[in-house]
Amino acid sequence: MPAGPARADPPFDAPDLSSSTAFVTGTTRGIGKRIALTLAEHGCNVVSTGKTAEPGGDLPGTIHKTAEQCEERGVDAHAIQLDVRDEEAVEAAVEEAIDEFGTVDIVINNASAIQLANVADLPANRFDLMTDVNVRGTYLVSRAFLPHLREQEGGWILTNAPPVTMDRAPGKAAYAWSKLGMSFVTLSLAEELAGDDIGCNTFWPVTAVDTRATRYFGLGTEDDWRTPHVLADAVLSILARDPSEYTGHSAYDEDLLRAAGANDADLSAYNLTEGDPGPTSARMFDAEYTRE
Repeated sequence: MPAGPARADPPFDAPDLSSSTAFVTGTTRGIGKRIALTLAEHGCNVVSTGKTAEPGGDLPGTIHKTAEQCEERGVDAHAIQLDVRDEEAVEAAVEEAIDEFGTVDIVINNASAIQLANVADLPANRFDLMTDVNVRGTYLVSRAFLPHLREQEGGWILTNAPPVTMDRAPGKAAYAWSKLGMSFVTLSLAEELAGDDIGCNTFWPVTAVDTRATRYFGLGTEDDWRTPHVLADAVLSILARDPSEYTGHSAYDEDLLRAAGANDADLSAYNLTEGDPGPTSARMFDAEYTRE
C-alpha cells in the first residue's frame, strides 16, 4: 500500500471535473505527476507535459507514462514533450492541447528547477536555469493560455509556488528568487484578469514533500515529509471553488485542506511515516511561520 492516502477520495467533497481539461507542466514524476493523476481520478482530462519523453534516463518517469496512467483512470490524456523555457515550443504545445481537447480550463504551473547554494557557490548557468524554468516558464505558459481562457470566459491558472514573504534568502537566494517570481507573475495576473472569471492563485506545502529533490538535498528525513497527495488534494480543493471569486491568493496546503473540511487526522494521513512533520517548507520562505 502506498504511503499517504490510498484512496481516490480526499477528506472533503471533491468537485466533479468531468467537463474539464487540465494542462499540467512537469508531470513526469513527483508532485506534478500526482496532481495529474488526482485530477484524472475526479474526471478531468489531462495534458501531460515535461521534458522526459523516453524511458531509460537517470530519472524515472515519462510524460507518456503519466498520460497512460491518467487514461487508466477513465479520462482522456495527451502527452506533449515541452521545455517551458522555449517560447515557440510553449505556444505550439498550447495550440496542440486546445486542438486535441477543444478547451483547456485549468492551467497548472508545476515545472520547476531547484538548487540550494550560497551565491558564491552557485554558477551563473544554474541561476539562469532556475530563473528560466521557474519564472520564465510560468510566464510563458500562463501568457500563452490567456487568449483561450478569456475567450471561454473563465478558468484557472494555478502555480506551485510560495507566498511572497521575504526579501532575502541566504543559502538559497537563486532558488528563492525564482520561486517567488512564479508567485509574483501569478498574483499579478489575478489583478490583470480581474473581471475575466479566471482564478489565479498559488499553492505551497507547509511541510516538506517526498520528492527526488527533497531526498537529493537532504531536506530532513522521512519523518519530516508528506506524500505528494497533500498538494494534489489542495489543488483539488481550489478547483471546488468559483474562479471568479477565489483569485489572487497564495495559500498553504494545510489551510486549503482545513477550509475544505479536513481535520488533524485527515492531515496526518498524508504523512510519509508516523512522525510529526514540522513546517519546514513554509519556513524556507518565511522563517517566522507558525501554524495557527
